[in-house]
Amino acid sequence: MLKDLFIWIARVGANPADEDDIALKKSLLMVCSLPFAIAGFAWGIMYYNFDEPLAAAIPFIYGIISLLSILHFGLTRRFQFFRFSQLTLILMLPFLLMQALGGYISGSAVIMWAVICPLGAMLFDEPRRALHWFSAFLALVVLSGFLEFKIDTTNNLSPDLVIFFFALNLAGIGSIIFIMVFYFVSQKNQFQEKADSLLLNILPKAIVATLKDEHQTVADHYEASSILFCDIVGSTPLFAEMRPADVVDWLNEVFSMFDQLVEKYGVEKIRTIGDNYMVASGVPTPREDHAQAITSLALEILNGLEDLPERNGKRLDFRLGINSGPVVAGVIGKSKFQYDVWGDTVNVASRMESHGETGKIQISASTYELIKDDFECEHRGVIQIKGKEEAETWFVIKSNYNFAIQ
Repeated sequence: MLKDLFIWIARVGANPADEDDIALKKSLLMVCSLPFAIAGFAWGIMYYNFDEPLAAAIPFIYGIISLLSILHFGLTRRFQFFRFSQLTLILMLPFLLMQALGGYISGSAVIMWAVICPLGAMLFDEPRRALHWFSAFLALVVLSGFLEFKIDTTNNLSPDLVIFFFALNLAGIGSIIFIMVFYFVSQKNQFQEKADSLLLNILPKAIVATLKDEHQTVADHYEASSILFCDIVGSTPLFAEMRPADVVDWLNEVFSMFDQLVEKYGVEKIRTIGDNYMVASGVPTPREDHAQAITSLALEILNGLEDLPERNGKRLDFRLGINSGPVVAGVIGKSKFQYDVWGDTVNVASRMESHGETGKIQISASTYELIKDDFECEHRGVIQIKGKEEAETWFVIKSNYNFAIQ
């Protein structure tokens, strides 16, 4: 019941067309305003029992006006007026209550509660407007100092009660300030975690750390690396017969499996372009077994594709190509980051894939020299590579390599 009541209160004045930020501000202000109005009635009863009728009337009037403001907001959905009225009420209530009780000492510095107004403005309004509300708060504090010499500083509260209210006011406003600051800090931390998570989805972890610590161009040369390209064979006519949603769902299933294997072998996914998938090993973290790691990945990709269920009696067939050698890697872009690798090694790896055969892993001579003792390979022979001279190539058949997952 309490949960349902809380949800109902939060939805008062809601507009389905509101943006998420505005909807959140409306809900939070509603959730705060109603308890404050109820608290006003409670304070009024308390002061009335202590024989302070004027001090009791002020929070009573605050509670009534606040409830009318809430009702008006529920009927009209005018959030700006609702926000202004609530901030004004929480600013003026402590000031007037302190004057009725006889100033700073006799009133137990109740005006401190008015600081909720500029704090609330930061939460529910624009930050620049919070400065105006804070200026108004300071003006009331100064004015209270002048009025201290003009008003009757006595009341019907005993010294013990004055001290009790001092402690209550300090604890109350201190708690609210802590809660609000805690909220802001937690929101900032959540935003930072989301931002880091998004960066890690598009950039290597080591590169993200570098970008956060050093505001400079990220570019490095790697003498020893291996590049893998995977591409679907005959995707154009195959996908032409399918609904777009089914195509995306199928590719997502396949590439999600690839992503899991990439993480397993500690290599780096560089990008996907359409139905083409590119992986680098030894970049950006150098490793001696870069060729063995990426070849092991390629073999497990082929095994994983065989385990995936058919779709409408059809399977996706891939060609895979690997080449090893030096590359240049770095981050390009200002508003949209992309980590990429360049060099002749990348170009040859792409040719190994495009000139390969369906369901096989074709490797260059440079890769073969690195893995020949760890994998069984079949010599294909010399092929003509587009834009290059003839190249000797091999197909990877099976692994004799005991790969240790890092």
